[in-house]
Amino acid sequence: MNWGVFEGLLSGVNKYSTAFGRVWLSVVFIFRLLVYVVAAERVWSDDHKDFDCNTRQPGCTNVCFDHFFPVSHIRLWALQLILVTCPSLLVIMHVAYREAKEQRHRAVGGDSCHRIYPNPGKKRGGLWWTYLLSLIFKAGVDVVFLYIFYRFYRNYTLPRVVKCELPPCPNVVDCFISRPTEKNIFTLFMVVTACACVLLSLVEAAYLIGKRCRECLLARHRASHR
Repeated sequence: MNWGVFEGLLSGVNKYSTAFGRVWLSVVFIFRLLVYVVAAERVWSDDHKDFDCNTRQPGCTNVCFDHFFPVSHIRLWALQLILVTCPSLLVIMHVAYREAKEQRHRAVGGDSCHRIYPNPGKKRGGLWWTYLLSLIFKAGVDVVFLYIFYRFYRNYTLPRVVKCELPPCPNVVDCFISRPTEKNIFTLFMVVTACACVLLSLVEAAYLIGKRCRECLLARHRASHR
């Protein structure tokens, strides 16, 4: 990973975010991304290798593992983190588009011409809608993945022993999951942080809408007095 580019993206997201957005970014970077890279990936590195069933029937262990672990936690989290951070990059791209458009306009009309965007990073017009939709999308992605995890792994927990009777297993066999307690702790931690991110996104969306409504009411009030 090119950390210089990554640091630039983080600083750009942080620059155009509200206070709630900066807290959301801190939670995602520290409590989700770093935990994923440093610890969680190693915890699930032996999930298939140490999944033991009390049978030597060829293919039974693989079939049972595929049934109880249809998608790995670690791959779902990777996809979740990618999707949940993409909308923030769209906001940066929108600001960059505004800045480029402003530069072209000033190159044609000169420095004394009327500016299209006095402050390209200010959340007005299309950028306001882009930012608001990015918040809704981020919250929606986390909610969808929380539901997926709940459907695949009931109550977000892993049992110590699972019973499997799928062919080609000769009968009901007991299968043992590697380090289930540690995996349950990390799973619950990631679920809690995802819920916190959903709450922060919704609070930030409500803050943006409330602030915009307040500004519209003040503008109407001033216009009526004039």
